[in-house]
Amino acid sequence: MIRKITEQIEFDTLSPSAQKSAQTKGRVFPLPPCEIRTEYQRDRDRILHCKSFRCLKHKTQVFISPDGDYYRTRLTHTLEVSQIARTISRALRLNEDLTEAIALGHDLGHTPFGHAGERALRACVGAFEHNEQSLRIVDLLENGTGLNLTWEVRDGILNHKKNMQPATLEGLVVNYSDRIAYLNHDIDDAVRAQLLCVEDIPQEITKRIGMTHGQRIDAMIRDLVDTAMRDGKVAPSEEMAALTDLLREFMFETVYCSKRAQEEDRKVEGVIHLLYEHYMTDEREFAKNEQTAIERYGRQQAVADYIAGMSDRFAMKKFEEYYIPKIWV
Repeated sequence: MIRKITEQIEFDTLSPSAQKSAQTKGRVFPLPPCEIRTEYQRDRDRILHCKSFRCLKHKTQVFISPDGDYYRTRLTHTLEVSQIARTISRALRLNEDLTEAIALGHDLGHTPFGHAGERALRACVGAFEHNEQSLRIVDLLENGTGLNLTWEVRDGILNHKKNMQPATLEGLVVNYSDRIAYLNHDIDDAVRAQLLCVEDIPQEITKRIGMTHGQRIDAMIRDLVDTAMRDGKVAPSEEMAALTDLLREFMFETVYCSKRAQEEDRKVEGVIHLLYEHYMTDEREFAKNEQTAIERYGRQQAVADYIAGMSDRFAMKKFEEYYIPKIWV
């Protein structure tokens, strides 16, 4: 059986600290084993083929509904995180399949309009975190019953945010890879949007990790791998951690909290708040189509799930339908 051969290869070749597929804590609902794929390979495939994953292609990363073809979306961000995480896992002889599954699923719960949408929805319902929503999707919402993923993948998805501690090293790799990816591709997109020039980045950062997108990512990956091999822990060096924090502060000042970004955030807040109010009181479309969800989870949770699952363009389409007057002809 091919799966058993692959599982044995993991024991023979991976690091003793790597999570082995044959030693998974399993699923909430046990499944007969696949003859070809390991449990983590099955999880990767389940995530890759689900509707929530496809929806990421029309969800904001940083720039809301950009006109250009080359700006990142939540989907391209996810793919970049996956590739960086796989590179690190392979170098450290960790379980690449588990790493990939966590990376592909880590942002499934993101709202339309990126973090601005997340903040707006949180203000409506009182508590909303995209990592918790990602787990909710794979546990309950996708296909109406969830994806029934393994414990290790679910743990990595839930604990992928900064300062959270996943149970596996593979989950920790995804944490750092997420940060490496978004900081660097957000610089790339901000330059494209003419919000900054590469020369604006503090020289103490560029002198150490480079001026180009590729140089910065390569330097951060190399640092994390070298530190892990030298010190035995998956983490950047103290120097790189400080430089990364400095780069993050720079991006908040110049991009994430810029006047242009704040203006767009206010518009997003209006869209999300009005959609929320509409669905909390609507007794036609929403109540009819989401009746099962309302009965199962309550009205507020059902509305939050529905809005969180929207793409940017679907949210704007619904906003226009409900609140923009039609032109009479």
